[in-house]
Amino acid sequence: MERLGETIKDLRIEKGYTQPQLAKLVGVSNGIISIWENNINEPKATYIKRLATIFGVSADYLLGINENDLN
Repeated sequence: MERLGETIKDLRIEKGYTQPQLAKLVGVSNGIISIWENNINEPKATYIKRLATIFGVSADYLLGINENDLN
């Protein structure tokens, strides 16, 4: 999951959101997005679900899980 922060940042930029805009959509304070993007801390499952919905991706995608990992 070392790429989770980078994935969040890449998707945020791809969707055209600033950190404060994404924070508002997710329901967290502005600094939390920075903490996640810099891999200082990871979002709880409820926030991962919100992020996946906002970005239109699966939670597995956010977490870097692919089919090969499941076999």
